[in-house]
Amino acid sequence: MALPPSDRPAPAKPDDKAAQQDVFLREVDDALREDELKSILTRYGKPIGGAILAGLLGLAGYLWWDNSNKQAAGERSEQAIIALDKLEAGNAAAALADLEPLTKEGSDGNKAAAAMTRAAIMVQQGKTEDGAKAFAAIAADTAMPQAYRDLASIREVSIRFDAMPPQQVIDRLKPLAVPGNAWFGSAGELVGMAYLKLGKPDQAGPLFAAIGKNTDVPQTLRSRMRQVAGQLGYDAGTDDVPSLAPAQQ
Repeated sequence: MALPPSDRPAPAKPDDKAAQQDVFLREVDDALREDELKSILTRYGKPIGGAILAGLLGLAGYLWWDNSNKQAAGERSEQAIIALDKLEAGNAAAALADLEPLTKEGSDGNKAAAAMTRAAIMVQQGKTEDGAKAFAAIAADTAMPQAYRDLASIREVSIRFDAMPPQQVIDRLKPLAVPGNAWFGSAGELVGMAYLKLGKPDQAGPLFAAIGKNTDVPQTLRSRMRQVAGQLGYDAGTDDVPSLAPAQQ
């Protein structure tokens, strides 16, 4: 005779007990975390919300500022192009007027470029002293990028070279007349010519020779310096460009 099935549940296996215990612990852990989150939100909800809002406002402000700057930079570039078009068309006065506000707006580099262009236009118009003063102002402006200030010094000295004492030329440009400097060739030529005016060919010659041998210097300037150095008795290497006409020498 078959035995009746038992109503008692089968005893749980050890693996089942471990799984149930793991589920229970996770539920308890989730409940504790939820309580902790509620507690944090209750205590710090407003400060956290304020910080998030401040961050969003800051991001929005930065995006607006960046877009405004890019738009303004584009407008300044367009104004500069219009000014150069007017200069090319022979309307130097209008170009000067258009460049004037650009010398006071935008980045230091943009302002310096506009100021340099205005000074060059003045010289082109025959207003050499006004142009020299404008270059001198750029050279003395510590807010301008150093490269522009150095170039402005060279331009000013080149305009006033005949009227300046030779030693003053040397004092102004000697720091630039060194190999490795971006303006070594231009500054070195002026310094060498000042040495010649002082009757010091022994200092001018080696400088001219160094410029003639420097491959970073424009080739036309290298050729000129090689010829001058050779006339002073200094070897500046082989001249690899056509000789200059007597008038250019």
